[in-house]
Amino acid sequence: MPISALRWHRRTRMPTALALTAALGLALCGCGATAETGRGADARASARASAGTGAEGRRNTAVRAALRRLAERADAPGAAVLVRRTDGDTRFIASGVADIRTGRRVHRDDHFRAGSLTKTVIAAVTLRLAAQGRLGLDDTVEEHLPGLVRGQGNIGRNITLRQLLNHTSGLFDYTADPVLARQLAEAADRTHTPASLVRTALAHRPRSAPGAAWHYSNTNYVLLGMVIERATGRSYAAEARREVLAPLGLRGTSFPGARTALPAPHGRGYTRDGGTRSGGARRDVTELNPSSAGAAGELISTLDDLARLVSGLLRGEAAPRAELRRMRDTSASGGRYGMGLFPVRLPCGVTLWGHNGEINGSYVLAVATSDGRHTLVYRLNSTAGSVPADETSLLEAEFCARP
Repeated sequence: MPISALRWHRRTRMPTALALTAALGLALCGCGATAETGRGADARASARASAGTGAEGRRNTAVRAALRRLAERADAPGAAVLVRRTDGDTRFIASGVADIRTGRRVHRDDHFRAGSLTKTVIAAVTLRLAAQGRLGLDDTVEEHLPGLVRGQGNIGRNITLRQLLNHTSGLFDYTADPVLARQLAEAADRTHTPASLVRTALAHRPRSAPGAAWHYSNTNYVLLGMVIERATGRSYAAEARREVLAPLGLRGTSFPGARTALPAPHGRGYTRDGGTRSGGARRDVTELNPSSAGAAGELISTLDDLARLVSGLLRGEAAPRAELRRMRDTSASGGRYGMGLFPVRLPCGVTLWGHNGEINGSYVLAVATSDGRHTLVYRLNSTAGSVPADETSLLEAEFCARP
């Protein structure tokens, strides 16, 4: 089924005053209660979320109301949120349906497309390789991919891996190319190679000189995927499984490559012709060849896995502490973005860290407190994403509630 445009690179809906072009987030095992899966786990987690009394009951009520409002205003048939704390508290709340044809509800262990949360994994892999001495953050792109980045003022020997990671390379975002957008609209099942995506970007002049300014660009992470393959002799997907997914026990997370189907169990993903609230027909866009997203956005995951990933990263279990500091260093972006993570500053003074992601039929946000001990992941089964104020309300309901 054709898609309307490249939608996994949408503007990040951060619940802060900062405007950020992006898409996001993740988590880890060993940092809380053992994940429950299946419909029985859904029922137990939902029951706990409904049975709280006092302050906890008020918190759950506020989170549930905020999730419903998010789904309604984002024109999403279904929504779900998973909250985990390292003291063993886990709550799952769902609203609406995962499949408008059958009426199937959203399940906790459903697989879905996570979009630019892929960047969090790729950043962690790159930094782990740097810690092992297999590459250096100040290496140039030319050193690893000789002759690739050139033309139209793009010079690979002037761009470092550090600048790819923090989006200061200046490279044009290939997803903004109108010709590619038309190709994807006409043939969503077409396979695209990383080299072809990079060539699309290099047909454009850079947005700025390397290191001169911050511009979110999916091209950066496609290049990082290629660098990982050159440095290790393995695909970035294989290296991610080896360095991040397997150590953290992320069994429901995968890199599909050109596979169009989601693993079971899963619901459906939707979009509207003409955009949200346009009155256009709602279309099922579950089947998708994500090769056009690649190392910038192809990831498939689950709520539990993304919670483990974010928590694990922030607790130093997925990258060495020095590398984690680099992931959270936002000095190059004026406070907006680090390396595969960004800060979410709530009005109550709490700062969360994570990432979001948007791809056809799916929007997700995964964040945690700075110590990784309190995590929230939510998802919508629509392309539209969330209204920033509504996303802020959901996070405030969970992280800013008074005792």
